[in-house]
Amino acid sequence: MGSCGGSDDGSSPGGEDHDAERFWQSEEVQWSAASGVLLAAGFLSDLAGASGVVVTALYVLSTVAGVRFFGLEALEELWEEHEIGIELLMTVATLVAGFLGLWGEAATLAFLYSISEALEEFTEDRTRASIRALMDLAPKRVTLLRDGREVEIDLGELSVGDRFVVRPGGSIATDGIVVEGRSAVNEAAVTGESVPVDKEVGDRVIAGTLNTTGALVVEATATASDNTLASIVRLVTEAQARKGRGERVMNRFAEVYSPAVLATGVLTVLAGGAVTGDWSTWAERAATFVVAAAPCALVISIPVSYVAAIGNAGRKGILIKGGVYLEELAVLNALALDKTGTLTEGTPRVVAVVPVRGESEESVLSVAAAVEQRSEHPLARAIVERAHELGLTVDPARDFGALVGAGARAVTSDGREIRVVSPEALHRDGLRAGDLETVAEKLETEGRTAVMVTVDGRPVGLIALADTLRPDAARAVADLHASGIDRVVMLTGDNPRTARRVATEVGVDDVRASLSPADKAAVVAELTAQYGHVGMVGDGINDAPALAAASVGFAMGTAGSDVALETADIALMADDLSKLVEAVRIGRRTRRVVRQNIGLGLVILAVLVPGALSGLLSLPLAVLAHELSELLVITNGMRLARG
Repeated sequence: MGSCGGSDDGSSPGGEDHDAERFWQSEEVQWSAASGVLLAAGFLSDLAGASGVVVTALYVLSTVAGVRFFGLEALEELWEEHEIGIELLMTVATLVAGFLGLWGEAATLAFLYSISEALEEFTEDRTRASIRALMDLAPKRVTLLRDGREVEIDLGELSVGDRFVVRPGGSIATDGIVVEGRSAVNEAAVTGESVPVDKEVGDRVIAGTLNTTGALVVEATATASDNTLASIVRLVTEAQARKGRGERVMNRFAEVYSPAVLATGVLTVLAGGAVTGDWSTWAERAATFVVAAAPCALVISIPVSYVAAIGNAGRKGILIKGGVYLEELAVLNALALDKTGTLTEGTPRVVAVVPVRGESEESVLSVAAAVEQRSEHPLARAIVERAHELGLTVDPARDFGALVGAGARAVTSDGREIRVVSPEALHRDGLRAGDLETVAEKLETEGRTAVMVTVDGRPVGLIALADTLRPDAARAVADLHASGIDRVVMLTGDNPRTARRVATEVGVDDVRASLSPADKAAVVAELTAQYGHVGMVGDGINDAPALAAASVGFAMGTAGSDVALETADIALMADDLSKLVEAVRIGRRTRRVVRQNIGLGLVILAVLVPGALSGLLSLPLAVLAHELSELLVITNGMRLARG
């Protein structure tokens, strides 16, 4: 059953998709407009003293034009689905008014209900269209590199492994890896990240993002139909169609309530007519009751809000997989966050260089990088990267060798043997580093990793490395608390010293260290038993058991990761903790708007139903109040599409 006359898939009853930019091309809108024009013509003709036949004919034509779509849908629901929906209530009320000779009232009802349904369909599909418009971010034509020549082809012809050129100002056609060139790419439309991201050879780029400064050659890793952009559109579209618990309850309510309203209307006619003998008056009163009691505003209060909220979140790089997860966001009491890659950058960086007397930080880094440039270890890459950042000259080295469990060694071009080893390895070699050892112990107490650098067996300094905190981590945790999250817990497989250091800097309420994936899931279960609704934030793959155990699982920084997009309940497309805070806020705000809409729907019913049964409310007034209440609910729900 449609939310209130509109189809669930966002299509018109005739099967034609509405488009926010082509509102007046909708058949439903055109017929409703015709109904309004004929209604106005009938009213003006009556004022001008035209014959009753002409006035009635105009009203009848207006009624037929207005009832055309929702009347057919009512009969289809009754015949094929054996359901009495709101459309049938309004159709019956319209026909009863006509049979009583109240064609002006019947035309008014048909016009107002048809135009409100057309507007509801339009406003819901406008949100869907804004998501579908993401597909337009990718160019329709691609400059392909084929046998050293540039060839223009359609995007649909691009295959995995093809190489294509993206010039400055051009959009990136599909997901891929940069194989030539450097540039800054604006990823705001996909990830919500406003600052352009520097890209060079080996970096991943995403379909639909905008190249800004330099030309790039990209090797495609996905086709147009299965890239990140297409996945986003598909997932958000599916999410908007996937009902939450509140929507299912409201639909079940309507399935029982609508037949009850129709039955009450019939009983009103039979009882009132039998007692008073005035069948006409009681038939009109019953028709008024059916209109007044139709729960349209109540039934659409949830879906219109959810569609708007999920669409808004999607445009901000937050993919919410359905209404049920939107509901969970609104009631989360506790949140568990993985440390590495979530609260921290996930890769080690040089945080301090301590030289011995007579050496400089630059000289220590330079000789260490000479050794480590041959290593693939994450700590080695961090040292080399820091040397490059400072513009240091790194001599080529030879005779590189990994020292198992200790570090690495190499010989520079001038014959010096350089070693980068752990303090323990230094001791095993019988070397002492004096004050450096005290510094190393202090650094390791703080949860940092220290490596010693020696030249021809003489210690020249140490380098401290750590997985650095995300710049927005502490602010995000504070904002989560401010958003109503009672408990924020950090989970990590790292050692307790490092975990405590990060926890202190971030400001979480609790920290659990040295955890296996199964341990993390157990902690989430423990938190669920204590707090009821618990979210888990991880990478969507390694933290899968904990994500599955949580009320809602967040995968963070998933742009380009198909596995994470598919497994998470909510996918945050950018490596940005503020997206997590924004997701919680969207959930909270949606709950407030839904409650407002439900409250408004109940108040309308409480006022209109007694007024209709008592005869204080006329049919035109009942129609007007009913449709105004529906438009208010739609307008209030669509606020969630903004901000």
